[in-house]
Amino acid sequence: MLAILVLLLAALSRLLPHAMHAVGLNFTAVGAGLLFFGSRRPRWQAVVAAAVMALTDIYLTKAVYGLSFHVSAYLVTWAWYAAVCLIGSSLLRKVTALRVVASVFASATSFFLLSNFVVWVSSGMYAHSLAGLSACYASAVPFYANDLASTGLVSAALFGLPVLAARTVEMLHAAQHRHA
Repeated sequence: MLAILVLLLAALSRLLPHAMHAVGLNFTAVGAGLLFFGSRRPRWQAVVAAAVMALTDIYLTKAVYGLSFHVSAYLVTWAWYAAVCLIGSSLLRKVTALRVVASVFASATSFFLLSNFVVWVSSGMYAHSLAGLSACYASAVPFYANDLASTGLVSAALFGLPVLAARTVEMLHAAQHRHA
């Protein structure tokens, strides 16, 4: 149940900046939410997570941006949503700081590489040359930095706080038994 709630909050984090007119920050809980969902739910439910995020894409494209919606423009993104859940499933059996950090980097970096490659290939914004691809990636670096930071911070909270709470309880029990 917690994983579903986190997924819904991650989806909401995509929509709130538009409602608050704070777009451009690219600071959402999407990457971390997908990692957490993937770490807590069966692998096949990556499709569920992708569908939830796809609904936010449809809403943003049509209602917020006022553009026509074309499924083909989002297939790579939707596959990425599912793939991040599968990366999160590697945390299913054992959550360690190193695994979480590696998953955060894999999530944010794969989104940066894939989404900007698709922009380069499918839009007329950049020349279809190595220089154009380089310019596309260079333009996206600030967004990558914010995505990496948000995915890292939210993942630290989602994966780290339960561990911290459990260790605190263990220490309190141990201290209580020593003084009893």
